[in-house]
Amino acid sequence: MLDPELLERITARRAELDELEGQLAEVRAERDELAVAERVLERVSEQLADESAQAVPMLGQVGGRAVMLIPHREPGADESMLPLDYRRIIAAVRQAAGPVMAREVGEAVGVDVSVRAKLEPLRSKLVRLVDRGWLRKQPDGRFTTRL
Repeated sequence: MLDPELLERITARRAELDELEGQLAEVRAERDELAVAERVLERVSEQLADESAQAVPMLGQVGGRAVMLIPHREPGADESMLPLDYRRIIAAVRQAAGPVMAREVGEAVGVDVSVRAKLEPLRSKLVRLVDRGWLRKQPDGRFTTRL
């Protein structure tokens, strides 16, 4: 004859193991979900890295110094591909009531326009934006946005 106390212990232990087996299935399912999430995150991170690498203007070398290359404006291109200071210049020209002189742009972006040495680099940036098709320069020397 089997000992009823032993049978009770065996039944209780089997119930404990059944519960643990259910938890194990939950753990495995969650682990599988995490593995999928990790693969998705890696893929999205790679895509974002590729997109940001394409959006960041390339550095070039001039006279042994690294300089920022300002891309030519192409159809569908937006200003986000330009460095921040160039975007601020375009925004200042756009916000003006009409065509503006370099001095007015300097005042809008916070350049000390009373010092010629600080105004000339701004003027160079404006001309560079004109050369690359981002702005227009009128015959009187004033700058405006392109249509």
